Amino acid sequence: MRMRPTLSWTPGADLPPGTTDLAPVAEALRAGGALVLSGAGISTESGIPDYRGEGGSLSRHTPMTYQDFTGSPEARRRYWARSHLGWRTFGRARPNAGHRSVAAFGRHGLLTGVITQNVDGLHQAAGSEGVVELHGSLDRVVCLTCGDLSPRRELARRLEEANAGFAPVAAGINPDGDADLTDEQVGDFRVVPCTVCGGILKPDVVFFGENVPPERVERCRELVRGASSLLVLGSSLTVMSGLRFVRQAADAGKPVLIVNRDVTRGDRLAVTRVALPLGPALTTVTDRLGVSVEAAATA
Repeated sequence: MRMRPTLSWTPGADLPPGTTDLAPVAEALRAGGALVLSGAGISTESGIPDYRGEGGSLSRHTPMTYQDFTGSPEARRRYWARSHLGWRTFGRARPNAGHRSVAAFGRHGLLTGVITQNVDGLHQAAGSEGVVELHGSLDRVVCLTCGDLSPRRELARRLEEANAGFAPVAAGINPDGDADLTDEQVGDFRVVPCTVCGGILKPDVVFFGENVPPERVERCRELVRGASSLLVLGSSLTVMSGLRFVRQAADAGKPVLIVNRDVTRGDRLAVTRVALPLGPALTTVTDRLGVSVEAAATA
């Protein structure tokens, strides 16, 4: 069993260097039993920015926190105005080569599962099945009062009706589907209530400052226990929600392999970090393994 490296995260400190050698990734997948943990970096090639990479949205944007959303009607109005506009772009995003490659790996029996930190649904759109959405999904809406779940497209229709002519130009779209708007652009945007009880509606995603449901965390831990290796794709692992599974895999002596252009908080726990763009890198791996991407995407 591989010994667990010591974890010590100090931004800017010396870290194991990245590589361009994809052989260990291909070997881990060829052996079967790999578990994928994906982050925002896998969706950048679909036009959705990440949080922390080069040009990441955290440099200009503070994501909504659960405490702000639940505690302030004004915060909810700003959030839904920005999110409603962002959804028009976010909802049109399509899977890229990275998503299609992951789906192909699953179709060919090389994976035990996929855990994603993303809320964009692009893994499923590419053909992956049984994806665990660690942070939820933007295509669902939940009522904080009665718990009713409804499709985002239905809320989008209601918001369109309540805010006819709302079409400001956003400075950018963020990984959580939130558009960059000024308070002047938000204006007097109208929020609509739950159709069942009149309560507060929230996207069915885990906001900053909110905990991932314990049963979802346990499901992910089960997947890690059943995997032979953990393949991290496009995540900086800065937040504990994803890093905990890397730590779990390393503690159990399971190889951790990371494909991410920038350094990550899990680099010292990994066998390797491949510093290449995800789409081209995973396409190269599918070619080496003789895996048909087209079959997975059209299944």
